[in-house]
Amino acid sequence: MPALCRDCLTPFEQGTSCPVCRSRRVVSHAELNTLTIAHMDCDAFYASVEKRDNPELAAKPVIIGGGRRGVVSTACYIARIRGVRSAMPMFQALKLCPDAVVIKPRMSRYVEVSRAIRAMMEEMTPAIEPLSLDEAFLDLTGTEKLHGVPPATMLARLVRRMRDELGVTGSIGLSHNKFLAKVASDLDKPHGFSVIGTAETAEFLREKPVRLIWGVGTATQAALEKAGIRTFSDLLRWDRQDLHARFGSMGDRLYFLARGEDRRRVSAHNPVKSISNETTFFEDTASHDILDGHLWRLSEKVSDRAKAKQMAGRVVTLKLKRANHATLTRRISLPDATQMADVIYRRARALYDGVGDEGPYRLIGVGISELVPEAQADLSADLLDPEAGRRSKAERATDSIRARFGPDAIVKGRALR
Repeated sequence: MPALCRDCLTPFEQGTSCPVCRSRRVVSHAELNTLTIAHMDCDAFYASVEKRDNPELAAKPVIIGGGRRGVVSTACYIARIRGVRSAMPMFQALKLCPDAVVIKPRMSRYVEVSRAIRAMMEEMTPAIEPLSLDEAFLDLTGTEKLHGVPPATMLARLVRRMRDELGVTGSIGLSHNKFLAKVASDLDKPHGFSVIGTAETAEFLREKPVRLIWGVGTATQAALEKAGIRTFSDLLRWDRQDLHARFGSMGDRLYFLARGEDRRRVSAHNPVKSISNETTFFEDTASHDILDGHLWRLSEKVSDRAKAKQMAGRVVTLKLKRANHATLTRRISLPDATQMADVIYRRARALYDGVGDEGPYRLIGVGISELVPEAQADLSADLLDPEAGRRSKAERATDSIRARFGPDAIVKGRALR
């Protein structure tokens, strides 16, 4: 059975340790050298970058997020062991992990490291489909002839370079389609390398919970459980027509994924249709101050990502989910496309004010859509808001200062809510 040392990249026959360097970080699988679809997911990416930039944090629990009234963006694995999770209120996280070091997100820094990882991937294959700053699908079909080694070796080399050159780690999932590659990348985190082969797919999935499916959240899982579907084997008892009748297009997707089939291609050319960010609260809230603080932080994140992608949006969208899971969506078209956090926030806040007191809410989200290149953004003055131009210039100046001195050089007061 083919095996590979993940440290020195030596290929060998099945074994528990490398015959060359004696490392026990070995991956072995019958289909190791023939599978070509991969998912790479960085390990606690934001926290890893912060620990890399400040080695004194290496052995400490680190939480990335806002002040005591904010929420957790992400946390290192030391904090996760204590129970800290993304989107958890900061006060709750600090109860679980009172000695944690809390750091405000530095999006510009994370974008910089993400671009360096992307450059490494592009040396391997042009077929890269990014999902976010810290994860992507790769199709390495046909690359063995170019690089002289199987895809598995290239992937092990990638995460080794990430560790040695960038100081961050990632986990690899290797399989025969995107769905299974993403599942595999979560099996052995952090710094893992897992393989799901064609021959074992059916047996591997049979008793797994349906929440393993990417996109099956709390609401979908509840609907599936109501229909008596908890595992993949439960799904296999349904025919395609019945699943479609019960769940619509999601039913078709469930039918094929239950059988380990995913026909989606890894595409580097899928156009980005929207940029959004949302957060789910640990406890439902109707507090206008807390919700306003989240609106600003979400608007900043959407703005940062739009600037990183050199895009702007003509439409701002607000998403709210009530305690009973009912979702409210409001949209507003802009006279000019924008990528400015101030504009996104003000439009999202106006949409929120128009909803009225229909809370409490369990989720809030902000997004922009109808994207255009940033050269077409913010071209004309806002005649109804004479101060808009001044705020836009101030935001551009703030971006420049943060780029030079770090994202925490200037922090808006409302971001501390």
